[in-house]
This record gives sequence, C-alpha cells and structure tokens, in this order.
Amino acid sequence: MSFDLSTLPPGRVREVVRAPAHVLATAGPEVDPTDPEVVQLCADLVATMRVSPGCVGLAAPQVGVSAQAFCVDVTGHPKTRAGHGLVVLVNARVVESSRNERAREGCMSVPDLTGDVKRATRVTVRGHLPGTGEETEVVTDAFEARALQHEIDHCAGLLFLDRVAGAHALHARQVYLDAPAP
Repeated sequence: MSFDLSTLPPGRVREVVRAPAHVLATAGPEVDPTDPEVVQLCADLVATMRVSPGCVGLAAPQVGVSAQAFCVDVTGHPKTRAGHGLVVLVNARVVESSRNERAREGCMSVPDLTGDVKRATRVTVRGHLPGTGEETEVVTDAFEARALQHEIDHCAGLLFLDRVAGAHALHARQVYLDAPAP
C-alpha cells in the first residue's frame, strides 16, 4: 500500500516545533484531503521526514499546523518486521487494535527524551489519501503499528509523554557520536 509520491507536489522542508509548543497539545481538526493546501502540507511532511535522520513519521502539528495529517515510513529501520513503505494519511483513526505491549519511543518534538509507552501491537487504521480523498485502510503490526499510533496521537494533541506510566518510564535520549571525544 505504499503511497505514490508522484501524486504530491514538490515538498518543502519545514521547521519541526518542540514541546511545549501549544499546537502539540491541541487536537487538530479534520481537514479536506482534496484541498490543495492539505496536499501541499502532506508533501512538506514527507520532505521534512526524509531529511531528518532516524525519523520514521511526522504529523502536521509537529510543523506547527493544527490538522489531522501525517506520514510514516519505517522502511529500513532496524525494528521493522513488516511495512507498507510510505504511508500518508489524512483524518486517520485506529478502527481495530490488539493487545498492548510496552516499548521505547522517541520524538523529534521531544528531542532529549525517550519513554516507555504501551501501544497495541496490531492495528487497523482507516484514513483518506491526500489529493484524491479516497478512503484506505492499513492493517499492520509491530513497529509500523506503533509509528502509526504515535502520529495519530500527534493529530489528537498527544505526545508520547502523555502516555508514559511516570517519571520512571522516561529516559535521556542516547546520543551517538561519529568520532570519539577528544
């Protein structure tokens, strides 16, 4: 179900906003997936995700736009078991989910922390494709399921910080340097 990037205009890289920006804590409205501004926003999300090392997903609130739109691509990530390639959805929601499992998550909008978050291990997500507005469904599991839930949370005004069990479940993000320190 990989999204056909040729259906989007050229994307522009946008600045990623960080917590505690108000837009990250506000539920975004549903938007018209055929609106040219929404289509451009989706293209910008993909372009911004692509230039951000280690990034597997990005939602509209993370670039300062209160809207229900996001992209995910877990291709090549070491935790990926199965994936659908690039997924770009508008007004998406989880319609089915399985048992929960706790795992570590990070976020570009919270660059200094990671946290242990409980999420469904298998989900069915339904949303609309930008441009055509066609409704589509993604059935997935493991890391891709976690990434989709993380981005849907962003659209609802939630950060992974809102889902950790407490301070004991927060961790300083590991920083790996290419060269040894002097």
